[in-house]
Amino acid sequence: MAEILKSWRDLALRYRSWLKLERRLADHTVAAYMHDVEFFGRFIVRFHGVGPCEVEAGMVEHYVGWLYEHNRKASSQARLLSGVRSFYGYLVQLGAVEASPAQFIETPRKGRPLPELLTIGEVDRIIAAASGPTLKGLRDAAMLETLYSCGLRVSELTALRLSDLFFGEGYIRVTGKGDKQRLVPVSDKARDRIGLYLEARPAAWSDRQTLFLNNRGAPLTRVMLFTIIRQAALRAGIDRRISPHTFRHSFATHLLEGGASIRQVQEMLGHESILTTEIYTHLDRLRLRRTVEEHLPAARPPHAVAEEGAGVTEGPAETKYR
Repeated sequence: MAEILKSWRDLALRYRSWLKLERRLADHTVAAYMHDVEFFGRFIVRFHGVGPCEVEAGMVEHYVGWLYEHNRKASSQARLLSGVRSFYGYLVQLGAVEASPAQFIETPRKGRPLPELLTIGEVDRIIAAASGPTLKGLRDAAMLETLYSCGLRVSELTALRLSDLFFGEGYIRVTGKGDKQRLVPVSDKARDRIGLYLEARPAAWSDRQTLFLNNRGAPLTRVMLFTIIRQAALRAGIDRRISPHTFRHSFATHLLEGGASIRQVQEMLGHESILTTEIYTHLDRLRLRRTVEEHLPAARPPHAVAEEGAGVTEGPAETKYR
């Protein structure tokens, strides 16, 4: 442990000299950068027990999740992560590490409002309001059931093709951002509603591969889907701003409330980073901390570090190396 602390102290001192002499930053700016690095270093020593050159991306992600759990604002999380990136940019330049472990960590977004959240009962009411015996009613009910039960983006729903349906295996193939594909379980309700809609589609559309079509047999647009949802919500007596993303957000929240892990929800939503998935949660912070830490690289228990002589008891601020 003494060697680990010394490696943090030595590189931090070299980094400070570089900030002052090479970048010629003002004293207060240097102090801010040093605070960010030292705070991060104390966290890593406490939870992972490694030196600065052994830090991995999962540890940085754990750090940002820890900041979130401890009520740090998104702006504070972003600033602290920026300090870590600056430090590792220096270490890459120095040749101490080959690549920055913070390079691909997503920056927490500032001031992004959460979308409306629907209860399961409200989702059922909206789908019921959209449903009907006509081709349009069968299509709208199938679309909204699929949108909710698979947690799809608008573009993912409108791009679904008949060849993406694998009902025998119990999933659909979704093409998300960057043309990345993922397999998502499909509910029995969604499968049954899609089946009824396909049975009712005109025979003249038999050569159309897009799943959901308008009344002229052309693919639906985003605007049309927004309109369908808003009209169904009003008929269901829900006078709030409801969008397709409201269904996706509600899907993620209901999964977490039902016991799914944040990693499972991340995979179903097609998020690159687990930090993005945190935005969709309305769980209490204690449970969020448990689910995040369960599915990130294992952290060393604080008492193990303390027993090795680090002197850590409550938080990262108590292990000094400057």
